Amino acid sequence: MTPDTRPLAQVIPLPGLQDALPPVRVETRAVRIALVAGEASGDLLGAGLVRELKRRFPNAEFAGIGGDSMRGAGCQTWFDASELAVMGLTEVLRHLPRLLRLRSAFRERVQAWQPDVFIGIDAPDFNLPVERWLKQRGIRTVHYVSPSVWAWREKRAEKIGASADLVLCLFPMEPPIYARHGVDARFVGHPMADEIPARVDREQARAALGLPASAKVLAVLPGSRLGEVSKLGQAFFEAAWQVTERLPGLHVVVPAANAACREMINAQLSASALPVAHAHVLDGQARTAMIAADVVLLASGTATLETMLVKRPMVVGYRVAELTYQLVKALGLLKVDRYALPNILAGKDLAPELMQHDCTPEKLAAAILQWFDHPQKVSDLQASYTQLHGLLRRDASARAADAVADLLAREATTA
Repeated sequence: MTPDTRPLAQVIPLPGLQDALPPVRVETRAVRIALVAGEASGDLLGAGLVRELKRRFPNAEFAGIGGDSMRGAGCQTWFDASELAVMGLTEVLRHLPRLLRLRSAFRERVQAWQPDVFIGIDAPDFNLPVERWLKQRGIRTVHYVSPSVWAWREKRAEKIGASADLVLCLFPMEPPIYARHGVDARFVGHPMADEIPARVDREQARAALGLPASAKVLAVLPGSRLGEVSKLGQAFFEAAWQVTERLPGLHVVVPAANAACREMINAQLSASALPVAHAHVLDGQARTAMIAADVVLLASGTATLETMLVKRPMVVGYRVAELTYQLVKALGLLKVDRYALPNILAGKDLAPELMQHDCTPEKLAAAILQWFDHPQKVSDLQASYTQLHGLLRRDASARAADAVADLLAREATTA
């Protein structure tokens, strides 16, 4: 297929007024931007990016794969984001033929549309192969949200660079890693840090959940996937019961990510010694539960960042299958000594981490009680979290749009 070689814009002088007025810039065709987001978080990122790109390119056309948020921002979706929302090995294997057909059809449609840039948002298993295929055919590519190259398999950065002309990073420790591999990567900040205010209202959150304003509250988040809940729920609820033994009026709030997780959580709570009267299982509302809480017990993952941004002390636990744990250790795949994002960002232990064999009810309960027993430590922690919040609050969508605009400007000058 012959590439679209029409210029993005041309400068037209006004006759007889060259010395009096600057030239007028006239768009000769709309900038075309293709995007893919494969889940709800990516859809929100994509919507913010589309809105900011529209401010820079008012006549731009947007198309690709997304959800309601991206459609609302003005992106035409050839396929819905739900088409890519497949989790778990068995689910992926079952849907693999369909996903491969979708990827093939999608990349062919993108090439036929001849966008000025393609932006893959997270979903690396789908987006990176598409980016590489398009890059090999002369289309500029961007990957938004870096895989965790800082945690394991740093050499992936080089392979990501073979797919993307530009990587947009949410964390400041990521661009230096890419630089070591000759990849252009920009820290744009984290949209969640832009979204969450510097101060959150605990009383309002408690009122929304029907919790007493003066009660002691522990939020327990054993994960957003069934596999996580099955490995962590029993230990987490046993730890919560041990804390109630020391703090009899404690209220425990448990956000369930979905109906399947709620069913498993209810079964685990029924089998635990935790007083039913003080256990509140919620449908979602994880952030409200975090804000309402005095302390949060949670699984390692993005939720640790959210807890940091609402300035709540936390205890982080995690377990994986024993064989997986032994293989990762034996092969030296994991490159970090810390797992929770606040600790990684700070370069020190702000939140207790109890992983694998240390993730026991007794150790979890002891770590939780440390926060309840030492309010000055909580105050000091909140000051550290406020500094980290400022580090990540960078108006991420605007900075990401600026980086994409810079890439397009470079393309225009080298064309």
